[in-house]
Amino acid sequence: MADTDALCARFLRALEGARGPGGGPDPLPYVSDLLSRWQEPQRRYHTVDHLAAVLDHVDELAEYAADVEAVRLAAWFHDAVYLPDRSTNEERSARLAERALPEAGVPAGRTAEVARLVRLTVTHDPEPGDSDGEVLCDADLAILAAPPSAYAAYTAAVREEYHFVPNDAFRAGRADVLRQLLALPSLFRTPHGREKWEATARYNLSSELEMLSL
Repeated sequence: MADTDALCARFLRALEGARGPGGGPDPLPYVSDLLSRWQEPQRRYHTVDHLAAVLDHVDELAEYAADVEAVRLAAWFHDAVYLPDRSTNEERSARLAERALPEAGVPAGRTAEVARLVRLTVTHDPEPGDSDGEVLCDADLAILAAPPSAYAAYTAAVREEYHFVPNDAFRAGRADVLRQLLALPSLFRTPHGREKWEATARYNLSSELEMLSL
């Protein structure tokens, strides 16, 4: 499991970088609330480990971002609300950011950018030139380019999160998602993602789709 003390320190740095010159209140209640959300029992993939991985990938892609602190905060909030049987998680997560960040001292413009980025993870389809959106979406989808063992663990964890869905229905739904992803001109939008992750991700997705079709 990810080191929650290290994650806490990362949030504090991101919040400090995003706050206005006036600072803000004690940030610890905000990071404590977020970490408790990321450790809820219904989560199997969307856990603190996923959060840490997305933050690591944002760091890896930081050179492409226009406002990397906003992207880091968006990573913290993008699955802060997560119930596998709901389709409103991203919207509710964005609204949480819109409530919490101004209280924590983040200016209105940057708060709006964080919320916009969170909402973008519904489709992972940023507009051309949306560099912050490209970085967050690539960081969130980087698991698709994981080595075989890590990709297998990811797919198993996703299945556990959807344990309430009958097997045939899950396989059909998952196959539809994979086909939609494979039909995209590019899974990744940053130069790094296209160069380093695209081919492996397509191989993983194609292999999983083939297994689901057996």
